[in-house]
Amino acid sequence: MKITEIETIPLRLPFAQPFKISQGADREWLETLIVRVHTDEGIVGIGETQAWRRQGSAELMWNLVRTIKDHFEPLIAGRSPFDIGGILHTLNEALYNTLYAQAAVADALYDIAGKAVGLPVHKLLGGECRDRVRVCGLLAMKPSVAELMESAQAFYERGFRHFGLKIGIDPRQDLANVVALRDRFGDRVVLRVDANGALTYDAALALLTKLEPYDIDAAEQPIAIWDLDGLAALCRATSIPIMADESVSTDHSLLEVIRRRAATVVQTKIAKNGGMYRVWRLWALASAAGMRIYPGNHPSTSVATAAVAQLCAA
Repeated sequence: MKITEIETIPLRLPFAQPFKISQGADREWLETLIVRVHTDEGIVGIGETQAWRRQGSAELMWNLVRTIKDHFEPLIAGRSPFDIGGILHTLNEALYNTLYAQAAVADALYDIAGKAVGLPVHKLLGGECRDRVRVCGLLAMKPSVAELMESAQAFYERGFRHFGLKIGIDPRQDLANVVALRDRFGDRVVLRVDANGALTYDAALALLTKLEPYDIDAAEQPIAIWDLDGLAALCRATSIPIMADESVSTDHSLLEVIRRRAATVVQTKIAKNGGMYRVWRLWALASAAGMRIYPGNHPSTSVATAAVAQLCAA
């Protein structure tokens, strides 16, 4: 079996409600790219990435499409889709650190391999280790506590018992939101917070100290991605576990987080980390270091969600 071409399908999908994090304006839509890798035997694999812009990523849709079509397709046409590791080495050698573009191609190759042998991808990653995984409802920033609680209640009624709360602009509002969530749901929900790297060290320490009585599961990327010493200091200064997200892109960056003890939890994402192949490697490192692992994604379609689910099952 040989790869013949790569098809790119850019999509702009509206959010049901504006999506707001600590940095940038409200997001009205999701820019996502579906990639289909075709083979000479008629098997087509599918993968997904996103044109996501925040601290640590500045992806544009046209750049993802051109990278995949103009640079990646000529390099992998004629190769076996089963050679996933070798293909990704070739792509990274040609265009270093193009993880967002590589992710969709890599996952499409896994999809082809699974379809070719008639097995779900997690069977190719060592077999089934679990048949269920907890899912977190993401609480974007809202103008008022009442609107945030309306969103949280809707998630709760759908069965969500884990919430990720966006913080990082107004510490008084952040504290009020956490207090309201605990008052409403008590210990029936797991609550973590995520500043997307927006806080200074002093602001992060002050806020996390105030949040300590409210049983916060983890504080995700409270300060800038480059400040690993600051993250390590926060780990020592607060009882809330610190989670690295934007600070972890490659295995080298994760190794540096581990070496400095800058986090005890890690958040991976299919697009950010280059697809299932590379995320799987990150999980092995994190597990060996005793870190908790939070599988995740940028906002996405069911394609990227399925990729994470396959990893979780393995």
